[in-house]
Amino acid sequence: MNRKRVVVTGLSVLSPLGNDLLTSWTRLLRGDSGIGPITIFDASGYEARIAGEVKEFDPEKYMSFKQAKRMDRFSQFAVAAADMLLKDAGYVIDEDNAARVGVMLGIGIGGLRTIEFYHEKLMKSGPSKVSPFLVPMMISNLGPGQVAIASGAKGSNMVTTTACASALHAIGSAWNEIVLGRCDAAITGGVEASVTPLGVAGFTAMKALSSSHNDEPAKASRPFDKNRDGFVIAEGAGFLLLESLESAQARGAKIYGEIVGFGASCDAHHVTAPEESGEGMARAMRNALDDGRLRPEEVEHINAHGTSTQLNDLCETRAIKRVFGAHAAKLRISGTKSMTGHLLGAAGGLESVFTVMALHEGILPGTINLVTPDPECDLNYLSDGPERQACEYALCNSFGFGGTNASILFKACRN
Repeated sequence: MNRKRVVVTGLSVLSPLGNDLLTSWTRLLRGDSGIGPITIFDASGYEARIAGEVKEFDPEKYMSFKQAKRMDRFSQFAVAAADMLLKDAGYVIDEDNAARVGVMLGIGIGGLRTIEFYHEKLMKSGPSKVSPFLVPMMISNLGPGQVAIASGAKGSNMVTTTACASALHAIGSAWNEIVLGRCDAAITGGVEASVTPLGVAGFTAMKALSSSHNDEPAKASRPFDKNRDGFVIAEGAGFLLLESLESAQARGAKIYGEIVGFGASCDAHHVTAPEESGEGMARAMRNALDDGRLRPEEVEHINAHGTSTQLNDLCETRAIKRVFGAHAAKLRISGTKSMTGHLLGAAGGLESVFTVMALHEGILPGTINLVTPDPECDLNYLSDGPERQACEYALCNSFGFGGTNASILFKACRN
């Protein structure tokens, strides 16, 4: 069956590396770290006191003061990222096309900051002090909802909440909507703002966060390194504008790349730990390859989930070997969380942007802090820095709690 081709015509980023695409991409290639001491709240009593924060973010560049006050930080990020995205794509939403433009975002947690704030108000001052905006501020679907209100997009509007795979599932859903002819374009990706007292406390209690580098934050996130001791929580957004090829060509749009396959799976194994053989992760990658009708040896680059936790990095390595066999040793793999930290539900959005940029620019990001190789994580993680390499196909991986797995297959398009 001939299906619609879906291309990427816009990109935007809010990240610990910078508040726009160019700054974040430049610093990523430079090997900079966006991780530092937590400043959003007093974390002095916490075991883990570092995070990847979006710094000096001014929501009033993108909305009024009154609108910003009625949004949680994650929704502010979403509106800002969508504004930058549409400008980057040169895409104007108007009465003629609004009903054919969707918004599908991945958000793992949502308005945790708002919940914490108003719970404290409730406990201290009673229910009369709880704002009528509590619910609209905290629920995840108000991320895409606020984007639609701000942009005028009237097509399919939804949120996927699948832990750390949220954004890739959202991008896959947006791709499906366009392939099936339900939309001509979609604002998609992921957004998260859960660097909060409760968020950090919860992940710390699980022993999921790195706590051994509080005095050297830039060294804390170390995917595939033998001495990795947990992920670094982070916040931000990574958005893509997807369009049918016909729509993009009709308006003479620049095209960054193309989505040619999507794969998903579940380990059905454990609430937090991946299945140790990597079989579930492998199935998601294999499904993406099958969807794109591609042989494993045609893929040259992977942006790994690479969380810097002991089990995830080991299982992902095993999964890559299961799928790619002898070709796994030839793959160039980037662990960009080493520089950004882990954006939770937004991770796949940011990392999809980086994957598309790697294909578009012909340069693959490196992986910092991989100083002592784990003997069981023995693939080419580009630990010597970025590599200039024109690749045609690349995978982006995201794996989440509950054993949910997603992979997206991108194709280069240099125009």
